[in-house]
Amino acid sequence: MWKEFRDFAMKGNIVDLAIGVVIGGAFGKIVTSLVNDMIMPLVGILLGKVDFSNLFIVLGNGHFKTMDEAKKAGVATLNYGLFINNIIDFLIVALSIFFVIKQLSRLTKKKEAEVVAPKTKQCDYCFTEIPIAATRCPHCTSMLNPATKF
Repeated sequence: MWKEFRDFAMKGNIVDLAIGVVIGGAFGKIVTSLVNDMIMPLVGILLGKVDFSNLFIVLGNGHFKTMDEAKKAGVATLNYGLFINNIIDFLIVALSIFFVIKQLSRLTKKKEAEVVAPKTKQCDYCFTEIPIAATRCPHCTSMLNPATKF
């Protein structure tokens, strides 16, 4: 059982997936910091010094200036500012992944474009595959036109 588990865990796809998850988690933290610490303060200044992380609606009694005050009082809040931050966070991550996938597919297409010239052709008479340099079909013995279609 241990041998099967080791073989399963060491397959290339599983290791690649694990590396992707770890890098994705770290990348997510960087993007979250970018959104919360760099982008949202600038957006807040442009929109009239609004702090999106403190935009909320109190679902109980009372009036609170910050979300922390409402939490300390035990009042439920609808945190739409944090939701806006998370939407922007998601859009940046999705856009980044889009560009990475686009670049990877461009590299893959270049490899596919480097296709080797065909080594066989089809006989016009018996439709069997024959070497590209053949002048006579070995199956039906027909003389082939040197300009035979490939």
